[in-house]
Amino acid sequence: MLSYSPSATARRVALSRAAHQLWDSPLVLQDPVALRLVDPQARAGLERGGLQRHSRLSRSIRAYLVARSRFAEDQLAASLARGVRQYVVLGAGMDSFAYRNPHIAASLRVWEVDHPATQAYKREQLAAAGIEVPDSVAHVPIDFHRQSLAEQLQHHGFDTTVPSFFSWLGVSMYLEPTTVLDTLRWVATALPEGSGLAMDYVPPIAQQPWAVRAVLRVMALAVAAHGEPWRGFFDPAQLARAVRGIGYATLID
Repeated sequence: MLSYSPSATARRVALSRAAHQLWDSPLVLQDPVALRLVDPQARAGLERGGLQRHSRLSRSIRAYLVARSRFAEDQLAASLARGVRQYVVLGAGMDSFAYRNPHIAASLRVWEVDHPATQAYKREQLAAAGIEVPDSVAHVPIDFHRQSLAEQLQHHGFDTTVPSFFSWLGVSMYLEPTTVLDTLRWVATALPEGSGLAMDYVPPIAQQPWAVRAVLRVMALAVAAHGEPWRGFFDPAQLARAVRGIGYATLID
C-alpha cells in the first residue's frame, strides 16, 4: 500500500461487508456496525443496489469475505473456554468486531494492528459515525515489513502470559512468506497453551483450475494497481507441514 494513504483493499472489504448486510440472505455475519463505517455516499449506492448485487463474482467474493470473518469470530468464541482473554486483529482494516464485542462480560480485550494511515482513516470513520472507541480496544500501528509485531504489541499493553487469539485475514498474500512464517512462529512459541490463530492465504495461482486462475490474476492486477501487490503464496500441504513443525497442534482447513 502507499505509505501516505489508507489501504484501498481495506475500504473495498468494508464495502463488501456492508453490502452483505443489505443484499444477502441469510446473513452469514451479523455486522450492523459495517454499514456505519462506510461513508454516506457509498451507503446510498449500496441501498440503490446495482449490477454488483446480483453478479455471480461479486456474490462469491462477498461470501468469501464474510465467511472468513465468521470463521475467525466463531473460533475466537470457542477459545474463551481455553482461557483466551486477548484478541489481536492483524491487518484490522475496517474490521468492526471491537465495536460490537459480544464478549465484554468475559473481559476480552482487543488489539487492532494495522498501518498508521489505514488506522487514521478508520478512526475518522468511527468519529463520523459517532462510534466511541471502547476502553477495551488498543490501536497498534505497524509496518509489517520493518517493525516487530511483538515489540509493537507489548508497547501497547499486550501480555504474552495471557492466552490470546489472533485473526489474520486478507494480509498474508501482501507479505513475503518468511515474514508470515516468522509471525506464525512467534504466536506459537511466545504465547501460552490455549492460544490460537485464524489466517487465510492464496495458494500458488498456477495450481488452480483455469477459471480460478483467471479470477485470481485479475484480482492480483487490481490490487497491484493500488500499490498493494501480492507477494506471498502458500502451497496448502507445505504450509500445513510448516505450521505443525512450528508448533501448532490443531489445524482446521
